[in-house]
Amino acid sequence: MNAQKESRNLKVVAESIRLVTLQTLSNVGFGHVGGAMSIVETLAALYGGELRCDPGNPKWEGRDRLVMSKGHAGPALYATLCLRGFFPKEKLLELNQGGGSLPSHCDMNKTVGIDMTTGSLGQGMSTAIGIALGARLAGTGAYTFLILGDGECNEGQVWEGAMFAAHNKLDNLIAFVDWNKQQLDGFARDIIDMGDIAEKFKAFGWRAQTVYGHDPGLIKAAIIEAKNSHNAPSAIILDTVKGFGCDFAEGIAANHHMNFTQDQISKAIKKAELRLEEAKAAANAR
Repeated sequence: MNAQKESRNLKVVAESIRLVTLQTLSNVGFGHVGGAMSIVETLAALYGGELRCDPGNPKWEGRDRLVMSKGHAGPALYATLCLRGFFPKEKLLELNQGGGSLPSHCDMNKTVGIDMTTGSLGQGMSTAIGIALGARLAGTGAYTFLILGDGECNEGQVWEGAMFAAHNKLDNLIAFVDWNKQQLDGFARDIIDMGDIAEKFKAFGWRAQTVYGHDPGLIKAAIIEAKNSHNAPSAIILDTVKGFGCDFAEGIAANHHMNFTQDQISKAIKKAELRLEEAKAAANAR
């Protein structure tokens, strides 16, 4: 399959994830919309082929692992796992429900397919490093993928981990930074301006590249490039928009965790359905 065709197919995966994420959120009327929407294409690239896993054997020791450090993006990951076959779609009704298996933040003890409990921002870097180091010691050949928020990179623990990973040449660790320019309290530049995040990772001894974060084909290519790099961990900075593809959230300042009306979510779902049909048509075109 040529790269252009594969990119179109991954776009179908991404729009499917976006649609199911919105449908899942619609059941509760609130949730972490912004940060879930901005990583949809990254999840499509990973679970569309670059992350080795087996839904029929979710605890397979040889699998790649994903640490969703920005654990509030759980709704997008739950939708992805559902579409990948880890659990039936009916399970999505448990999002944010007391006693359910899909909590607001990712929990490995509650949700099939979740590799690490996350949400205390900054800690995902440390746990991902531990997993990557363990995989290297075990000789499984597995990769550990880590998704960080750009606001999360304000945390000192991220950079302590970055130093450790580079020192130990953890080339089976690939981190994504969701550079959507916003965090819970406002715009990242107004809270702690991180400057050029790729250059910061490079200064800490990582290989780093920046890609447009709403093109799964470009993200896949960046992952392949990272996998072909050796003797250093890799960072992929995703140039994204918080709330991307959801009109009532995209470009809104207070879109981290938000309430929405049924009319708003219904319109967003209809647009997502249209985008999915357009993506399918493009994928089927010669």
